[in-house]
Amino acid sequence: MTARDLMEKRARDLLPDAVHFLREIVAIPSPSGKEEAVARRVAREMVQRGFDEVSIDSFGSVVGRVGTGSRTLLYDAHIDTVGVGDPAAWPHDPYLGKHADGWIWGRGASDNKGGLAAILFGAALAKEVLPRGFSLAVVGSAMEEDCDGIAFKTILGEDGLKPELAILAECTGLRVYRGHRGRMEIKVTVRGASCHASAPERGVNAIYGMTEIVRGIAALSDRLAEDPFLGRGSVAVTRIEGSGPSLNAVPDRCTIYLDRRLTAGESKASALAEIEAIVAAAGAPAEVEILVHSAEGWTGKHVEMEKYYPSWTLEEAHPAFAAGMAAAGAALGHPAEAGRWTFSTNGVYTAGIAGIPTLGFGPAEEEYTHSPADRVSEEHLLRAILFYALYPGYYAGR
Repeated sequence: MTARDLMEKRARDLLPDAVHFLREIVAIPSPSGKEEAVARRVAREMVQRGFDEVSIDSFGSVVGRVGTGSRTLLYDAHIDTVGVGDPAAWPHDPYLGKHADGWIWGRGASDNKGGLAAILFGAALAKEVLPRGFSLAVVGSAMEEDCDGIAFKTILGEDGLKPELAILAECTGLRVYRGHRGRMEIKVTVRGASCHASAPERGVNAIYGMTEIVRGIAALSDRLAEDPFLGRGSVAVTRIEGSGPSLNAVPDRCTIYLDRRLTAGESKASALAEIEAIVAAAGAPAEVEILVHSAEGWTGKHVEMEKYYPSWTLEEAHPAFAAGMAAAGAALGHPAEAGRWTFSTNGVYTAGIAGIPTLGFGPAEEEYTHSPADRVSEEHLLRAILFYALYPGYYAGR
């Protein structure tokens, strides 16, 4: 039996425990900022699996360490989830952790608790074969759904963790991902002058003032940059609000919110300049600003982060990516595929802000996320566990 085959056998032996653990954490609701119960369950599992260090940081993320080497590789999966929406739309109870026909169902099974089980059990398996001088930091990060990367302000900025590489277990369908577009959340406010709606000419209707701005933003999408790998930038008006004294008064304020996806070469400054130019051309008195996420973790710690999340790409020639393709090929038993995420991840902070080389490999498909079809297969879970156990050896050149 080869070393790789032996590792797969051990991963298969661990799979029933990994499935049981995943079902348990799926059954624990963990919306952003309310992750305490799942964080403590994850910490207990790390201790049970023989992690060398386990802690919960001041923001509520779980941080476990395997090995004592000075060269640290970071494995990350977030522990929070979105809500369930209409419960009647689900084929199963979203918090049952249903296990049937080789699938685990429920809110977070794909995004991102399946990935969390993979990095935890993969790291436990890797402990037996870690290359000399290496260690693994396994993170269950808090509040990713509400604000990508916000947990890493604490993990990297205050906890003292200094990894040379980060791997994200977000859904990739067992492909090796090396980047995604960035994003911004922008607010535009037009101010008018209120008056009685029976004589609208006496006032200045803020909604009318916003109309030309919305048209300009709709036209902007066709002019945005495009990158061969990351794709085209995009912009969408996602909400509009008007306010005034009453329904029979001309509104004195109108606000829109924009989701701006950033491709390579686009920046915070360039994106703001585009919107400001549209506002100026419309001739309406308006303010343009980037939203700020202000939140309190379940620990009570308050954190703020501007809602600008840079695009990022790991170059194909980077040794971390080559190691990822090799480890994925070994885990799958056939050549691996590469790609990028459509959505955003904690990579906006690890790679986009902190400059840490980052890649991704995770079980389940993107299409299952944030939907009533939320699920992950046992086979994907197995292959992801094996990938995370094998990766350090490939990265170290063994």
